[in-house]
Amino acid sequence: MAIIPVSEARDRLQDVVQMAQVEAVILQRYGRTAAVLISSERYEQLLEAEDEVEDIAAFDDALAEEGPNIPWEQVKADLGWQ
Repeated sequence: MAIIPVSEARDRLQDVVQMAQVEAVILQRYGRTAAVLISSERYEQLLEAEDEVEDIAAFDDALAEEGPNIPWEQVKADLGWQ
């Protein structure tokens, strides 16, 4: 992980984008993190991971719901899958 001041990143933008292809680049302003630059591939991976976490949470919530369970055979019949 590289840490670069925003002012330096502005002057070396092409180099910073190239660095972000192999590691996260933290951009700092006044010694504090202002942004993180990552590759588009890593960004897509993070979005997919977030979707998976949301799906797992929704599944867990559905399992925790009160009420009668519907048998799988009934669900398939209701959906016309039989």
